[in-house]
Amino acid sequence: MPVSVAYLLVILIWATTPLGIVWSSESMEPTFALLTRMVIGLVLGLMFMRIFNIEFDKRRAAIKVYLYSGITLAVGMLLTYFSARHISSGLMSLCFGLTPILAGWFAQKIIAEAKFTGLKKVALTVALCGLALASLDNIDMGMSSILGFVLVLGSVTIFSLSGVLIKSVGVELHPLSTTVGSLIVSLPFFIVAWLLSTGGIIQYENWQPKAIYAAVYLGVFASLIGYLAYFYVLKKLPVTTVGLIVMVTPIIANILGVLVNGEHFSTSLLLGGTLVVAGLSIFQFGHRIKWASSKPKSRAV
Repeated sequence: MPVSVAYLLVILIWATTPLGIVWSSESMEPTFALLTRMVIGLVLGLMFMRIFNIEFDKRRAAIKVYLYSGITLAVGMLLTYFSARHISSGLMSLCFGLTPILAGWFAQKIIAEAKFTGLKKVALTVALCGLALASLDNIDMGMSSILGFVLVLGSVTIFSLSGVLIKSVGVELHPLSTTVGSLIVSLPFFIVAWLLSTGGIIQYENWQPKAIYAAVYLGVFASLIGYLAYFYVLKKLPVTTVGLIVMVTPIIANILGVLVNGEHFSTSLLLGGTLVVAGLSIFQFGHRIKWASSKPKSRAV
Protein backbone atom coordinates (compact mmCIF):
# COMPACT_ATOMS: atom_id res chain seq x y z
CA MET A 1 0.00 0.00 0.00
CA PRO A 2 1.37 3.48 -0.88
CA VAL A 3 2.27 5.39 2.28
CA SER A 4 0.17 8.35 1.13
CA VAL A 5 -2.93 6.14 1.04
CA ALA A 6 -2.17 4.78 4.52
CA TYR A 7 -1.65 8.32 5.83
CA LEU A 8 -4.98 9.47 4.40
CA LEU A 9 -6.68 6.39 5.86
CA VAL A 10 -5.43 7.19 9.35
CA ILE A 11 -6.69 10.78 9.10
CA LEU A 12 -10.12 9.76 7.82
CA ILE A 13 -10.56 6.92 10.33
CA TRP A 14 -9.43 8.96 13.32
CA ALA A 15 -11.60 11.90 12.24
CA THR A 16 -14.73 9.76 11.87
CA THR A 17 -14.24 7.55 14.95
CA PRO A 18 -15.76 10.04 17.47
CA LEU A 19 -18.86 10.40 15.30
CA GLY A 20 -19.07 6.61 14.95
CA ILE A 21 -18.91 6.24 18.73
CA VAL A 22 -21.71 8.77 19.21
CA TRP A 23 -23.91 7.15 16.54
CA SER A 24 -23.37 3.57 17.72
CA SER A 25 -24.27 4.58 21.29
CA GLU A 26 -27.47 6.45 20.41
CA SER A 27 -29.79 3.44 20.21
CA MET A 28 -27.46 0.65 21.35
CA GLU A 29 -26.41 0.25 24.95
CA PRO A 30 -22.89 1.81 24.97
CA THR A 31 -21.27 -1.27 26.50
CA PHE A 32 -22.84 -3.56 23.90
CA ALA A 33 -21.87 -1.23 21.04
CA LEU A 34 -18.31 -1.32 22.34
CA LEU A 35 -18.35 -5.10 22.80
CA THR A 36 -19.66 -5.56 19.24
CA ARG A 37 -16.92 -3.35 17.84
CA MET A 38 -14.15 -5.20 19.66
CA VAL A 39 -15.44 -8.68 18.77
CA ILE A 40 -15.51 -7.71 15.08
CA GLY A 41 -11.98 -6.31 15.33
CA LEU A 42 -10.67 -9.42 17.11
CA VAL A 43 -12.26 -11.90 14.68
CA LEU A 44 -10.90 -10.02 11.66
CA GLY A 45 -7.50 -9.68 13.31
CA LEU A 46 -7.25 -13.42 13.93
CA MET A 47 -8.33 -14.09 10.33
CA PHE A 48 -5.64 -11.73 8.97
CA MET A 49 -2.98 -13.40 11.11
CA ARG A 50 -3.99 -16.76 9.70
CA ILE A 51 -4.19 -15.55 6.09
CA PHE A 52 -0.83 -13.75 6.16
CA ASN A 53 0.83 -16.39 8.34
CA ILE A 54 1.74 -13.94 11.11
CA GLU A 55 2.80 -15.64 14.32
CA PHE A 56 1.28 -14.50 17.60
CA ASP A 57 4.21 -13.38 19.76
CA LYS A 58 4.20 -15.17 23.14
CA ARG A 59 7.43 -13.87 24.63
CA ARG A 60 7.32 -12.57 28.20
CA ALA A 61 7.87 -8.99 27.04
CA ALA A 62 5.09 -9.36 24.45
CA ILE A 63 2.65 -10.56 27.12
CA LYS A 64 3.55 -7.48 29.15
CA VAL A 65 2.72 -5.26 26.17
CA TYR A 66 -0.63 -7.01 25.68
CA LEU A 67 -1.49 -6.49 29.36
CA TYR A 68 -0.53 -2.81 29.35
CA SER A 69 -2.34 -2.19 26.07
CA GLY A 70 -5.39 -4.34 26.80
CA ILE A 71 -6.16 -3.05 30.29
CA THR A 72 -5.75 0.61 29.33
CA LEU A 73 -7.77 -0.03 26.16
CA ALA A 74 -10.62 -1.49 28.21
CA VAL A 75 -10.76 1.32 30.77
CA GLY A 76 -10.19 4.08 28.21
CA MET A 77 -12.80 2.80 25.78
CA LEU A 78 -15.43 2.30 28.47
CA LEU A 79 -14.96 5.90 29.62
CA THR A 80 -15.15 7.12 26.01
CA TYR A 81 -18.37 5.24 25.23
CA PHE A 82 -20.04 6.35 28.46
CA SER A 83 -19.16 9.95 27.58
CA ALA A 84 -20.59 9.67 24.04
CA ARG A 85 -24.17 10.35 25.15
CA HIS A 86 -23.19 13.54 26.94
CA ILE A 87 -20.82 15.47 24.65
CA SER A 88 -20.44 16.15 20.93
CA SER A 89 -18.13 14.15 18.69
CA GLY A 90 -16.25 17.36 17.85
CA LEU A 91 -15.41 18.12 21.48
CA MET A 92 -14.42 14.48 21.98
CA SER A 93 -11.96 14.75 19.09
CA LEU A 94 -10.48 17.97 20.48
CA CYS A 95 -9.88 16.25 23.81
CA PHE A 96 -8.05 13.39 22.11
CA GLY A 97 -5.89 15.93 20.32
CA LEU A 98 -4.14 16.49 23.66
CA THR A 99 -2.77 12.93 23.63
CA PRO A 100 0.78 13.79 22.38
CA ILE A 101 1.21 16.44 25.07
CA LEU A 102 -0.04 14.23 27.90
CA ALA A 103 2.04 11.32 26.59
CA GLY A 104 5.10 13.58 26.67
CA TRP A 105 4.42 14.42 30.31
CA PHE A 106 4.02 10.75 31.27
CA ALA A 107 7.21 9.91 29.37
CA GLN A 108 9.14 12.29 31.62
CA LYS A 109 7.92 10.47 34.72
CA ILE A 110 8.09 6.85 33.52
CA ILE A 111 10.90 6.51 30.98
CA ALA A 112 12.93 9.59 31.95
CA GLU A 113 12.53 11.49 28.70
CA ALA A 114 13.67 15.10 28.58
CA LYS A 115 11.54 17.57 30.52
CA PHE A 116 9.33 20.02 28.68
CA THR A 117 11.11 23.11 27.45
CA GLY A 118 9.65 26.52 28.19
CA LEU A 119 8.11 26.56 24.72
CA LYS A 120 6.40 23.20 25.26
CA LYS A 121 4.99 24.45 28.56
CA VAL A 122 3.54 27.40 26.68
CA ALA A 123 2.08 24.97 24.13
CA LEU A 124 0.46 22.94 26.90
CA THR A 125 -1.03 26.08 28.46
CA VAL A 126 -2.41 27.28 25.12
CA ALA A 127 -3.96 23.87 24.34
CA LEU A 128 -5.56 23.55 27.80
CA CYS A 129 -6.98 27.08 27.57
CA GLY A 130 -8.39 26.21 24.16
CA LEU A 131 -9.99 23.04 25.49
CA ALA A 132 -11.52 24.95 28.40
CA LEU A 133 -12.94 27.53 25.99
CA ALA A 134 -14.28 24.88 23.59
CA SER A 135 -16.05 23.09 26.45
CA LEU A 136 -17.91 26.19 27.69
CA ASP A 137 -21.08 25.27 25.80
CA ASN A 138 -21.05 21.77 27.27
CA ILE A 139 -20.59 23.11 30.79
CA ASP A 140 -23.55 25.44 30.27
CA MET A 141 -25.73 22.42 29.47
CA GLY A 142 -25.55 21.06 33.02
CA MET A 143 -24.10 18.22 35.07
CA SER A 144 -24.68 15.58 32.40
CA SER A 145 -22.39 17.36 29.94
CA ILE A 146 -19.80 18.06 32.63
CA LEU A 147 -19.78 14.34 33.44
CA GLY A 148 -19.22 13.49 29.76
CA PHE A 149 -16.37 15.98 29.54
CA VAL A 150 -14.68 14.55 32.65
CA LEU A 151 -15.10 10.98 31.38
CA VAL A 152 -13.49 11.68 28.01
CA LEU A 153 -10.62 13.55 29.66
CA GLY A 154 -10.07 10.48 31.84
CA SER A 155 -10.02 8.35 28.70
CA VAL A 156 -7.49 10.61 26.98
CA THR A 157 -5.25 10.48 30.05
CA ILE A 158 -5.36 6.67 30.13
CA PHE A 159 -4.63 6.32 26.41
CA SER A 160 -1.71 8.74 26.75
CA LEU A 161 -0.34 6.64 29.61
CA SER A 162 -0.82 3.46 27.58
CA GLY A 163 1.60 4.44 24.82
CA VAL A 164 4.32 5.30 27.32
CA LEU A 165 3.86 2.05 29.27
CA ILE A 166 4.15 0.06 26.03
CA LYS A 167 7.27 1.97 25.04
CA SER A 168 8.81 1.27 28.47
CA VAL A 169 8.80 -2.48 27.73
CA GLY A 170 11.29 -1.94 24.90
CA VAL A 171 10.25 -4.73 22.56
CA GLU A 172 9.27 -4.62 18.86
CA LEU A 173 6.16 -6.54 17.89
CA HIS A 174 4.19 -6.94 14.69
CA PRO A 175 1.34 -4.37 14.80
CA LEU A 176 -1.25 -7.09 14.14
CA SER A 177 0.08 -9.19 17.01
CA THR A 178 -0.12 -6.16 19.31
CA THR A 179 -3.66 -5.38 18.16
CA VAL A 180 -4.93 -8.93 18.59
CA GLY A 181 -3.15 -9.37 21.92
CA SER A 182 -4.63 -6.19 23.38
CA LEU A 183 -8.11 -7.11 22.14
CA ILE A 184 -7.86 -10.57 23.74
CA VAL A 185 -6.88 -9.02 27.10
CA SER A 186 -9.54 -6.30 26.96
CA LEU A 187 -12.46 -8.46 25.78
CA PRO A 188 -13.31 -9.95 29.23
CA PHE A 189 -13.56 -6.42 30.64
CA PHE A 190 -16.04 -5.44 27.91
CA ILE A 191 -18.12 -8.57 28.51
CA VAL A 192 -18.28 -7.94 32.27
CA ALA A 193 -19.16 -4.27 31.72
CA TRP A 194 -21.96 -5.25 29.35
CA LEU A 195 -23.36 -7.86 31.76
CA LEU A 196 -23.24 -5.46 34.71
CA SER A 197 -24.86 -2.57 32.84
CA THR A 198 -27.60 -4.52 31.03
CA GLY A 199 -27.93 -7.84 32.83
CA GLY A 200 -27.09 -9.52 29.53
CA ILE A 201 -30.30 -8.28 27.89
CA ILE A 202 -30.03 -7.24 24.23
CA GLN A 203 -32.82 -4.90 23.15
CA TYR A 204 -32.75 -5.41 19.39
CA GLU A 205 -36.01 -3.54 18.88
CA ASN A 206 -34.37 -0.23 19.85
CA TRP A 207 -31.51 -0.47 17.38
CA GLN A 208 -31.42 2.01 14.53
CA PRO A 209 -29.66 1.13 11.24
CA LYS A 210 -27.27 4.04 11.78
CA ALA A 211 -26.07 2.55 15.08
CA ILE A 212 -25.52 -0.89 13.54
CA TYR A 213 -23.56 0.50 10.59
CA ALA A 214 -21.47 2.64 12.94
CA ALA A 215 -20.62 -0.32 15.20
CA VAL A 216 -19.56 -2.44 12.21
CA TYR A 217 -17.55 0.44 10.73
CA LEU A 218 -15.70 0.95 14.02
CA GLY A 219 -15.02 -2.77 14.34
CA VAL A 220 -13.51 -3.06 10.87
CA PHE A 221 -11.75 0.28 10.52
CA ALA A 222 -11.17 1.93 13.91
CA SER A 223 -10.25 -1.27 15.77
CA LEU A 224 -8.15 -2.87 13.03
CA ILE A 225 -7.46 -1.10 9.73
CA GLY A 226 -6.74 2.29 11.31
CA TYR A 227 -4.41 0.76 13.88
CA LEU A 228 -2.43 -1.14 11.24
CA ALA A 229 -2.27 1.89 8.92
CA TYR A 230 -1.00 4.06 11.77
CA PHE A 231 1.90 1.71 12.57
CA TYR A 232 2.72 1.44 8.86
CA VAL A 233 2.84 5.22 8.53
CA LEU A 234 4.93 5.50 11.70
CA LYS A 235 7.56 3.23 10.15
CA LYS A 236 7.65 5.03 6.80
CA LEU A 237 7.39 8.73 7.71
CA PRO A 238 9.12 11.12 10.13
CA VAL A 239 7.49 11.48 13.55
CA THR A 240 6.80 15.17 12.88
CA THR A 241 4.82 14.29 9.74
CA VAL A 242 2.81 11.70 11.64
CA GLY A 243 2.24 14.29 14.37
CA LEU A 244 0.29 16.42 11.90
CA ILE A 245 -2.50 13.84 12.04
CA VAL A 246 -3.64 14.88 15.54
CA MET A 247 -3.86 18.49 14.37
CA VAL A 248 -5.93 17.75 11.27
CA THR A 249 -8.39 15.21 12.72
CA PRO A 250 -10.12 17.52 15.26
CA ILE A 251 -10.85 20.02 12.49
CA ILE A 252 -12.40 17.36 10.23
CA ALA A 253 -14.27 15.79 13.16
CA ASN A 254 -15.85 19.11 14.12
CA ILE A 255 -16.89 19.84 10.53
CA LEU A 256 -18.44 16.36 10.21
CA GLY A 257 -20.24 16.75 13.52
CA VAL A 258 -21.87 19.98 12.38
CA LEU A 259 -22.69 18.89 8.81
CA VAL A 260 -23.69 15.26 9.36
CA ASN A 261 -24.85 15.07 12.96
CA GLY A 262 -26.37 18.52 13.42
CA GLU A 263 -24.05 19.38 16.31
CA HIS A 264 -24.04 22.92 17.67
CA PHE A 265 -21.32 25.17 16.29
CA SER A 266 -20.42 28.17 18.42
CA THR A 267 -17.84 30.92 18.62
CA SER A 268 -16.35 29.39 21.77
CA LEU A 269 -15.93 26.03 20.00
CA LEU A 270 -14.26 27.72 17.01
CA LEU A 271 -11.89 29.81 19.13
CA GLY A 272 -11.18 26.96 21.53
CA GLY A 273 -10.50 24.53 18.70
CA THR A 274 -8.15 27.03 17.08
CA LEU A 275 -6.21 27.38 20.34
CA VAL A 276 -5.97 23.59 20.76
CA VAL A 277 -4.57 23.18 17.24
CA ALA A 278 -2.22 26.14 17.81
CA GLY A 279 -0.98 24.57 21.05
CA LEU A 280 -0.39 21.24 19.30
CA SER A 281 1.46 23.01 16.48
CA ILE A 282 3.77 24.76 18.95
CA PHE A 283 4.33 21.50 20.83
CA GLN A 284 5.18 19.50 17.70
CA PHE A 285 7.06 22.07 15.62
CA GLY A 286 7.97 24.96 17.91
CA HIS A 287 11.59 23.78 18.14
CA ARG A 288 11.98 24.53 14.43
CA ILE A 289 11.33 28.23 14.95
CA LYS A 290 14.74 29.90 14.96
CA TRP A 291 13.92 32.53 17.55
CA ALA A 292 12.62 29.85 19.89
CA SER A 293 15.46 27.38 19.58
CA SER A 294 18.56 29.52 19.29
CA LYS A 295 20.00 32.49 21.11
CA PRO A 296 20.63 35.69 19.16
CA LYS A 297 24.19 36.04 17.98
CA SER A 298 26.21 38.89 19.43
CA ARG A 299 27.10 41.60 16.98
CA ALA A 300 30.74 41.96 16.05
CA VAL A 301 32.46 45.12 17.29
